[in-house]
Amino acid sequence: MSIIPQVGEALRAVFTQKAEEVAKQTQFIKRQVKITGSWFVQTLVFGWLMNPQATLEELTQTGAALGLSVSPQALDQRFTKEASDFLKAMVEAATTQVVSAEPVAIELLARFRGVYLEDSTIITLPTELATVWAGCGGDNRASKAALKVEVGLDMLCGQLVGPLLEAGCVPDRGSALQKAALPAGALRITDLGYWSLAQLEQLSQTAVFWLLRINPQIHVIDGAGQTWDLLSFVQAQAEESFDCPLALGADKGLPARLLGQRVPPAVAAVRRRKLKADAKRKGQTLSARRLALADWSLFVTNIPPEQLSLAEAFVLARLRWQIELLFKLWKSHGHLDESVSAKPWRILCELYAKLLAMIVQHWFFLTCCWAFPDRSLVKAAKTVRQHTLSLALALYDTPLLERALLTLQRTLLQGCRINKSKKTLRTFQLLLQFAEAPP
Repeated sequence: MSIIPQVGEALRAVFTQKAEEVAKQTQFIKRQVKITGSWFVQTLVFGWLMNPQATLEELTQTGAALGLSVSPQALDQRFTKEASDFLKAMVEAATTQVVSAEPVAIELLARFRGVYLEDSTIITLPTELATVWAGCGGDNRASKAALKVEVGLDMLCGQLVGPLLEAGCVPDRGSALQKAALPAGALRITDLGYWSLAQLEQLSQTAVFWLLRINPQIHVIDGAGQTWDLLSFVQAQAEESFDCPLALGADKGLPARLLGQRVPPAVAAVRRRKLKADAKRKGQTLSARRLALADWSLFVTNIPPEQLSLAEAFVLARLRWQIELLFKLWKSHGHLDESVSAKPWRILCELYAKLLAMIVQHWFFLTCCWAFPDRSLVKAAKTVRQHTLSLALALYDTPLLERALLTLQRTLLQGCRINKSKKTLRTFQLLLQFAEAPP
């Protein structure tokens, strides 16, 4: 199915009949009333997508455009626990929709059946919501209530995995995203928060590739069967960069490649400052070994060298920052973690509605942006906001909705690109350098 019908079908599936069903299931709608489930979720999601800082009055204006006039006070009264349950269920319903674009024309990514970046972000909530979403609690730095939003992003086709919602106290390595299945032949790129030898072994057994920074505490086994601590092994390498087959873990012995590259002294110095500041903030003691490892960028992977060279692996590793940029987009431009209210249930409702708005915004991106390696999602988000109301008004008319999506697609085609840089190459420029067949 082409992308325009995909997006239209997903929008209708979530925001019309499904919304009415979920509203009743969650007891948000208990009897025939003026405010319906579909009207409520459309008003909040499209209202905040159009203007992430919209007031209650501005939201009711969006609602009036969609066919129902209520006062700001009446809307405010609907921000209840039942409303939050309804909106949370709507987020979950949206995550079941499979919306993906045609694969982007980057040969390095096309070697895999998807290149999945996975990460999480924490959103602090009022303490009154600790029974709903428990934070890490305790000290002055950690909230007693926090929501962890986990997201996977396929850089090949743009498809989202999630967002998955969990309590802020759940560690990444024990999260739902850590357990999410990926297709054989896919590549998974994560940060150290998801490090688990058992998980990496399971991924290898299911023919899923992985690429991530190595745990500095791990021991490795070389080809001669000798066990090394990581620093000693790295310091024994004669070259400034290296690609070594070895086994991870003195007990596990998981086959892998260790990819290493010495960084400039200025970069190492910055890393050490950050490590020391982080250790001080957490009240931890930083080992000399950990500081010494700051001289190197070290990654491990199970991708065979004939499929991915050392240089290509380091370019792919840079992709992990794209998921950080997605979270930044959601927070800085979508104001996902902000609310002008002090009422706990309204804050939670706003968070769910804005998260749903970010999912919808991503679907709109897929109508065009994934066709180009040099896409700028920040520029695209500004364009989407300008078209939001016309898309919302077309929701119940399939031909009209597809025409509105085509209009958005044509508009996105006229811009929303990242400017090239000659001094410091952008990630998309580095990816496009590897246009030949695998080494």
